[in-house]
Amino acid sequence: MTSPDLATSFLALHHGAGPLLIPNPWNVGSARLFASLGFRALATTSSGFAWTLGRWDGEVTREEALEHCGQIVRATPLPVSADLEHGFGDSPESVSETYELACRAGLAGASIEDSTGDPETPIREKEAAAERVRAAAQACHRGPAKLVLTGRAENFLHGRRDLADTIERLQAYQEAGADVLYAPGVTQLKDIRSIVTSVDRPVNVLAMADTPPVAALADAGVARISVGGAFAFAAVDAVQAAAKEFLEQGSYGYTARARSGRAAAIASAEGNTAAEANNAAEADNAAPEARPVD
Repeated sequence: MTSPDLATSFLALHHGAGPLLIPNPWNVGSARLFASLGFRALATTSSGFAWTLGRWDGEVTREEALEHCGQIVRATPLPVSADLEHGFGDSPESVSETYELACRAGLAGASIEDSTGDPETPIREKEAAAERVRAAAQACHRGPAKLVLTGRAENFLHGRRDLADTIERLQAYQEAGADVLYAPGVTQLKDIRSIVTSVDRPVNVLAMADTPPVAALADAGVARISVGGAFAFAAVDAVQAAAKEFLEQGSYGYTARARSGRAAAIASAEGNTAAEANNAAEADNAAPEARPVD
């Protein structure tokens, strides 16, 4: 599938019967696992990927991020949207360069934030942020390789719980050319409804602990739901629990989950489906001695 067709098909997924559920892989293995489970698209996670390098969100370079995006793109046939943070540049010109490079990576989409990376002034002025979205949108839309651009208003993630300003920003990013709009951290259903009814683009919602369930978001008109780095850090938590059991208790209860995890990993690496992975896991559990996890 060519890049324009990929972007078109990816955008069409935002207009289905219900929200597009999009997981955020942090490496090739997790990308293939999510594909085997039946997800229809993927998005990278800047925080999850940074963790794989032993760093925190915001500490990855543009070159590293784009190389990682290429790896995720090549891992499965699914369309991939890139988390490119705040565009890896302060000026519209540097932002444009980032998204021109992203267009060459085989991606279907990319996002741009209005955050600054500066704890003292975490959110850009609205006009400056809109100019950067415009530069990104022009880069994403003008060439033969096109991307679906998601414009992100980061107020709520930085303690600025100003819904009116958030909606004004999303409207400005829509006018600047964003194809999808996203205000991560907004979790109240009434606020989400206000966002959806205030813009004319598909709206993405971040799944958080207090986010309404998928059915309620669907009823509110949400087009896409993503998980950010949550799956990556859920995996970290599972590994930590297994390691602590081994270190502190000297027991091996984690091996039961390791067997089913191994079967899912093998199935996804071989391009098999979730059902085939489940069958393999059941076979593994039936004869654990024949399938050591080494």
